[in-house]
Amino acid sequence: MTDQPQPKQINFTIVPDDNATTPRTYSNFCSIAHTPFDFTLTFCEVMPLSDKEIKEAESEHVVRAPVRTKIVVPVQFVPNLIAALQEHWRVFSDSYSNVGWNKGSGTTH
Repeated sequence: MTDQPQPKQINFTIVPDDNATTPRTYSNFCSIAHTPFDFTLTFCEVMPLSDKEIKEAESEHVVRAPVRTKIVVPVQFVPNLIAALQEHWRVFSDSYSNVGWNKGSGTTH
């Protein structure tokens, strides 16, 4: 048997290198799709509909929303994303539960 050296473990923290030129994108809708290799999150902005748009939506059963950005992440990234969102939602709910947010309201799609 040959003794193989164990890989060296390095602990580090990754922090965003935020700069003022990075655009901030607002979205109030997210569509999610996946392949065996990655997840695609498509963020859109849905604006209030006009009477005409409501009638079209009633007949076509479709509302078109402009895509603001698409984010593609590898499958291995998704569990950490879910865990981070759950933790931030828990902290948010605990912090703002007295301002009318419905705690434990379930999922929103």
